[in-house]
Amino acid sequence: MAKSSKPTKTNAVRLLDQQKICYDLFEYEVADGQIDGVSVAQKIEQPVEKVFKTLVATAWPGKVFVFLVPVAQELNLKAAAKAAGEKKVEMLPVKDLLGMTGYIRGGCSPLGMKKLFPTFIDESARDLDKMIVSAGKIGTQIHLNPNDLVSCTKGIFVSLTKAK
Repeated sequence: MAKSSKPTKTNAVRLLDQQKICYDLFEYEVADGQIDGVSVAQKIEQPVEKVFKTLVATAWPGKVFVFLVPVAQELNLKAAAKAAGEKKVEMLPVKDLLGMTGYIRGGCSPLGMKKLFPTFIDESARDLDKMIVSAGKIGTQIHLNPNDLVSCTKGIFVSLTKAK
């Protein structure tokens, strides 16, 4: 299924394999330290509109939400809170990310987190045949159908980005 010389078996990849979902893996060089989403899109030679970053937010205490937005755009926290049914959400502190999700900053996948958190995907993904998200490890991305991501995460499409 995975098209890589030596497939990276992250929790995200294992989940897709278990659910028999088709995907491709993109690997990219990380030695230069450029791991922001726009740089990743350039490295894997894909349009920024197809590459999504995984952002984890919270409405304390203990309420955690996952938001996916195109890498060149910003999460609208008001829209995120509305989608989550909360008055307010704020970004989860980076120091709490690994403990909460099992992933580190720059390698946080919406798939295979420690728990299945409510997941919201920017509606721009709905019109894509394939989208790209982190595979759960810096240097590896997963290319899959947005509806398959929705199926695995029980996610929903919603408007999440700031107007340009």
